[in-house]
Amino acid sequence: MLGRPPSFIRRLFRHRRTSVTSEGAQFLLFTLAIGVAAINTGNNLFYLLFAMMLSLILLSGIAAEHCLRRLEFHRYLPHQLIVNEPTSITLVVRNRKTWLPSFSLKLFDISDGHEMGRGLEISQLLPGTSRLVSYSFNPARRGRLQLDGVCVGTEFPFGFFKKQTFYPLEEAAIVCPEIKPIDEGLLRGLLTAGPERSAHRRGYGNDLYNLRLYQAGDDSRKIHWPTTARTAQLTVRETEAEDQRRATVYLPTVAPVSHDALFEQAVSLTASLVHHLAQQGYILQLFVGPSRSSFGQGNLHLLELHRMLAVCERTSPYVQSAMPGELPRTPVDLNGATIIVVQSWLGPEDTNPEHLTILTNGSVVAGVPHAV
Repeated sequence: MLGRPPSFIRRLFRHRRTSVTSEGAQFLLFTLAIGVAAINTGNNLFYLLFAMMLSLILLSGIAAEHCLRRLEFHRYLPHQLIVNEPTSITLVVRNRKTWLPSFSLKLFDISDGHEMGRGLEISQLLPGTSRLVSYSFNPARRGRLQLDGVCVGTEFPFGFFKKQTFYPLEEAAIVCPEIKPIDEGLLRGLLTAGPERSAHRRGYGNDLYNLRLYQAGDDSRKIHWPTTARTAQLTVRETEAEDQRRATVYLPTVAPVSHDALFEQAVSLTASLVHHLAQQGYILQLFVGPSRSSFGQGNLHLLELHRMLAVCERTSPYVQSAMPGELPRTPVDLNGATIIVVQSWLGPEDTNPEHLTILTNGSVVAGVPHAV
């Protein structure tokens, strides 16, 4: 029996936090002054006023506690988060109480012990109802974003105290590197490289792939008039797709701590190159240190490449375990692809981190900034 009250108190207050507002501090001082006056004078009116003020303090705590109890939260994140690109995070709040509403709720997310998304307020949440609120979030750094839960607070009913409670709602997201515009000089060197071949499949191109009868919805410009005139049936031509160029982008991760800022620039440049080449229709493969992806294209493949770059980490050149296999001289399975290397560190002789080094098929592209 002696162990139950402390355990109950710990469960009740482990996620609670109460602070006094400026109005509450003034009210407490005034209450203390009234109590001292009641003791010194013995006046019943002072005692009555003192008791009323204490009851207001007690009522404030009970009402705030009921506002924060039995709430349910659901969070919805976008499928992709990008550094310095504002996005919206949505919270759904449900009042699970059967007959007591909640008033003056203020909401914000908790990530790594820090508050996010201030300014979300719900003036009234009736019993059994839900409310959807959202706020703008601008990620400041790439990597894994850990959301620990939701903190909800209220100053109801008198504004004397700010009572807060924490609802665990763990969720992880990947913040991809920042996408920046590519310099025109660098693009001219990249987009003119790489073989272009024809694949024997239907698609957009110039070579003839097949002839077939016209179907509803076909483009009238594709009608093959000689065959139509010979067979007296509308016939359309299908063209053979031109195979997109292939590119392998390689980002070495070995760099000393003095090149940390330059390494982050290399990650951002690599992400920008991958994004731009994907828009140009390239079939892409990405090497990030010892990790690599397969060749592919499309939005899902592009998202996979961005996530590889989001979670990569700089490796010190003095860590022996990181050296083997870190700098492959010739990546395998290139299939005639253009090889683009973005380096932030050239070796022990590189002691002055100033500019990135970009190589295309072994040739250095010098003096070209990657952002405009």
